[in-house]
Amino acid sequence: MAGSTRRAAPTRAPRGTRRASTRATPPEKRKFWNYPRREHRGVRRWLPSWRVVLGTFIGGIFLLLGAGAAAFAFINPPDALAEVQFQTTTVYFAGAEPGQPGEVMGTFAKQKREIVEYSTLPEYVGQAVAAGEDKTFFTNRGVSITGMARAFINNVQGKPTQGGSTLTQQYVERYYQNTTKDYWGKAKEAILAVKLSQSESKEQIMGRYLNTIYFGRDSYGIEAASKSYFGKPAAEMSVSEAALLAALIPSPNNWDPAVSPEKSQQRWGIVLDSMVDSGWLSASDRAAQVFPTTIEYVKSETYRGPNGYLLEMVENELLATNLWTSGELRTKGLKIVTTVDQSVQQAAVESAEGLRSGALSDGAVPNERLRVSVVSVDPATGGIVALYGGPDYLADQKNTATFDKVQAGSTFKPFALVAGLQEGIGLSTRFDGNSPQRFPEWEGGTKDVRNFGRGNGQSFGQIDLVKATADSVNTVYAALNIKVGPENTARVATEAGITTPLTSVPSNVLGSDLVHPLDMTGAYATFAAQGVQRTPHILQVVENNDGTVAWQPDTAGRPVFAADVMADATYAMTQVVEQGSGKAQIARLGRPIAGKTGTSTDNKSAWFIGYVPQLATAVALSQQAQDGRGLDSIEAWGDYSQITGSSYPAVLWADYMGKVFANPRFAQVENFPPRANVGGRPTPTATATEEPTEAPPEEPEEPAQVQVPGGLVGRTEADATGVLQGAGLVASVRSEQSASVPAGRVIRAEPGEGSTVDSGATVTLIVSSGAPSPSPTPAPTQPPPAPTEEPPPGDGGGAGGGGGQAGAVPLPTQRP
Repeated sequence: MAGSTRRAAPTRAPRGTRRASTRATPPEKRKFWNYPRREHRGVRRWLPSWRVVLGTFIGGIFLLLGAGAAAFAFINPPDALAEVQFQTTTVYFAGAEPGQPGEVMGTFAKQKREIVEYSTLPEYVGQAVAAGEDKTFFTNRGVSITGMARAFINNVQGKPTQGGSTLTQQYVERYYQNTTKDYWGKAKEAILAVKLSQSESKEQIMGRYLNTIYFGRDSYGIEAASKSYFGKPAAEMSVSEAALLAALIPSPNNWDPAVSPEKSQQRWGIVLDSMVDSGWLSASDRAAQVFPTTIEYVKSETYRGPNGYLLEMVENELLATNLWTSGELRTKGLKIVTTVDQSVQQAAVESAEGLRSGALSDGAVPNERLRVSVVSVDPATGGIVALYGGPDYLADQKNTATFDKVQAGSTFKPFALVAGLQEGIGLSTRFDGNSPQRFPEWEGGTKDVRNFGRGNGQSFGQIDLVKATADSVNTVYAALNIKVGPENTARVATEAGITTPLTSVPSNVLGSDLVHPLDMTGAYATFAAQGVQRTPHILQVVENNDGTVAWQPDTAGRPVFAADVMADATYAMTQVVEQGSGKAQIARLGRPIAGKTGTSTDNKSAWFIGYVPQLATAVALSQQAQDGRGLDSIEAWGDYSQITGSSYPAVLWADYMGKVFANPRFAQVENFPPRANVGGRPTPTATATEEPTEAPPEEPEEPAQVQVPGGLVGRTEADATGVLQGAGLVASVRSEQSASVPAGRVIRAEPGEGSTVDSGATVTLIVSSGAPSPSPTPAPTQPPPAPTEEPPPGDGGGAGGGGGQAGAVPLPTQRP
C-alpha cells in the first residue's frame, strides 16, 4: 500500500473507551458534488470519476435531445422561395449622369424554365438524379447522419469544404432556405428536411427539385435543360440523356460537354454505374449506353444583333470580379449600368453597317467576309463608349474588337516614337528618309526596308520625326527603332495597354505583331490621357436588387508616360491629320485630331486610330480567309484600288466621328497641350546609308504626283468631293446650268479626269445647277469607270510600306 494515494483509515479506538466518546464525532457527511475528489491526492484528485463522466455525458445527451426537440417543434418550413420567379438582371446603357442608367440594353434571364409534372417524366429521370446526388433519396427520412458526420470531420480537419447534404436538404436549400454555409444553417436545413419528408411525398420533392435547379445553358428546370441540350422535351429523354443532365448538376457551366467533354463523360459514367448499384439499371443495359450527342448551344435572342457583343462583354467582365457566378448573374436581379453611350453606339453601328452596305462607297460593297471593328474609349475613365464587334452576335460570336488579332501596321510606330522621346530623341532629330535602305540589325542587312510608293518607294531625304510620322516613313522609323531598341518599343506598347505577346525584333516597329483593336484603342487613349493608362472596361456600376452598390471599377489609372513626352507624341500625330496620310479624310472634321494610319503586308489589315482629348477611336478592317483560317488580303472596292489605312478606315472613322462630334457630350473643341520639345534643339544622327550619288529629289517625282480620278462626271457633289479627297486632292466647286446633267451632279472636272497634277492640288468640280426650265433627268454622260488611282502615298503601313510592297520584310501570317 506504500504507493497508494488513498488516505489511511483512522486508527481504531482502544477497548474500554466509552461508547459516548465515539458518538461525539459524527462521520464526515458526503457532498453531492465530490469534486475535487477528497479521497485522492495528486493528479487523481482532479480527474473526474466515471460516475461524473457518465453523468455529464448522459446529461449532455438529454440537453441536446431537448434542444433538438425544441428546435424541431419551433422550426417550421417557411414559404417557398421565389426560386421560379427570380428577379431578372437588367443591363443599361450609360445615363446622362455618371452611375445613372439610360435605356435598357438587354436582360439576363427571366429564368428559362418550363414547369413539368413529375408524373409525366420517365421513372429513370428521377432515378438518374438520385443516383448522382443521393442514392438513398427514395428510402431515407430526409437526412444522412453518416454523410453529415463525414462532412463535419472532413471540414474540421481543414480539408476542402465538403457537403453531406441529401437531395432533400438540397431541395430545402434551393426551394425554402436559400444558400446555407454555417453549421446552424445546416442544422436548420436538416430539421426542415426531416419535416418536409413527413409532409411531402418523395415524388413531390423530386418534382420541385427538378423544376428548380440550374442545368447550365441558361436553363432552369429539367424541361428547359432537355430542350437546350437535346432539342426535345424531358419526357422524351433516353436513359443516357437523363444521366448526362444528372451528371451536370454540381457544376453545369464547367461540365457542359461543349466545354469539357472529358469531364462530362466521366461524370455521366459515374451516374450510370450508381444506377446499376441501386438496382435501377441492369448491367447489360448499362453496357449498351452510348454517350449522348448534344445540340449546338445558341444563346437566346437577348444576344441578337450588335448589342449581343456588348452583353457578352458585360457578362465576362462581371464574372471576372469573382463576386457572382453565371447562375447568380441570372437570378440575383442585379442592375448593371454600362459605360456605353447609346447615341454614340448607334452612330458606330450606322457607320459600320454603312460601310458594309455601300453607303460610304457610292453603292459599291466590300467582300462579305470583311471584318469591321469600331471602338471608342473615354481616356478619362477607360470606359468603352461604343464598340462594334460585328453585325450579329448569334450569327458570329467572335467579337472583332476583342477576339480578332490582326497586324497593327504603322499604327505601331507611335510606340517607337514614345520610346525615343523617353530617351531624349526629340521631334527635331533628323534621319535619312530615302528608300530603300538596309540596316545590319535588320535581318542581318539582307533585306531592304522600303517606304510606300512605286518601285523602291518614295525617298524623302533628311527629315525630322514630325515629317516621318506625318508621312509614315518606314526607313526613318526602322532607324529610330534600332536606335532605341525594339524591346523598348514593345515595352511602351505594353505599358500603354497592349495585352497580346509582342516581339522584340527591329521589324516590330512596322506592326508585325498581332493586336486586338480594343487594346490599340486603349493604348491610344493612354496617349489622349497624357500618359495615364486605364484598362478599357464596359461596367460602370453594379447594384444589388435593393439598390445598394455592389461593385464599381477602379478608374484612377496609373501614370506610365511623362506629360511632356505625350505632348510631343500627340503633336507629331496631329501632323498625320493636318499634312500627312490622314489629311484627305480626317482634316475635314475641322478640329484638332491626333491619329495614325496603318496597313499590314499584303493589305491584310488596315487601320485608322485617332483621338481628341475626350475620346479615342480605332477603326480596323481585315478579311477572313474563305476557309475560315487566317486572313486574306482585303479585296478592294469602290473608289480605291487597294485598301490602306488612309482609304476606307479613314472614311469610316470620319463618317462615324462626324456624328459623334455633333453629340453635345463631345461637341466642344478641346486643344491638346502644346508641343513640349523634349530633347531640345535638333540632334543630328548618323544615317544608315551615305547620301545617294543621284539627286534624291528626282526619285519621288512620280509618287509626288497623282492623276485626277476618273468617274467624277455624273456623281453627286459630295461623292465627287470624297473621291478627290481620297486621292489626296482638294475639291473646289463651281455651279453651271446644264440641260443634260441633273442638278447637284458633276458636269466635268478641271483639270480633266486622268490629268496628272501635284498631290494636294486643287481640282474644280463643275456641278450642275439644273436646266433653265424643268426637263427630264438624263442618264449620266458616261458610266463611272473603275478607279485606278493609287492610295495616298503617306500611309506607311506595316513591314515595308502601307501597301505591302513586294520587297517588304515578310511578316507572319495573321490568324484570327
